[in-house]
Amino acid sequence: MSHLTSVTIPNSVTSIGDGAFSGCSGLTTVAIPNGVTTIGNYAFYFSSGLTSVTIPNSVTSIGGSAFSFCTGLTSVTIPNSVTTIGEGAFYNCSGLTSVTIPNSVTYIYNGAFYGCSGLTSVTIGSGVTSLGNYAFYGCSGLTSFTIGSGVTSIGVRALGGCTGLRNIISKAVYPPTASDNTFENVPPYCTLTV
Repeated sequence: MSHLTSVTIPNSVTSIGDGAFSGCSGLTTVAIPNGVTTIGNYAFYFSSGLTSVTIPNSVTSIGGSAFSFCTGLTSVTIPNSVTTIGEGAFYNCSGLTSVTIPNSVTYIYNGAFYGCSGLTSVTIGSGVTSLGNYAFYGCSGLTSFTIGSGVTSIGVRALGGCTGLRNIISKAVYPPTASDNTFENVPPYCTLTV
């Protein structure tokens, strides 16, 4: 379906199924209507022409690899209704420049933003309790990373390969626990503010 350039999803749709628009490399815009509660696994996988997507307030779950390899995606709005960002949901979305994780999200799964090298800043909401393994691995453009007050643990290599990171701000009274290689290849002059 590489020739498909735009799609309007009817208001009656409540779920975007697994792999629904996978490989639609010509798709540049998509309007997800209010009423959709779930974006399935691989829903927009390899839709490399997609430049922006607005996720409505009705969505509670973004599936695994839902937007993986959407390299043209420059912005995404994650609403306060979302509680789960699946494994590899935005894997290798190298065009993304910033993302805010709302307070409603409780867990960011493994590799959710792996390889998003265009990201320059990330803010994690206070509802998130844990960042999965490799969650932001290879986000080499990141200079600033703000960890919400609810985060208690950061997974293996979650910020590994973030070679441009200069500031990590933790809003918690006590910084979260991390493994020996959580910050692998983060510059030694990066500062942690608690």
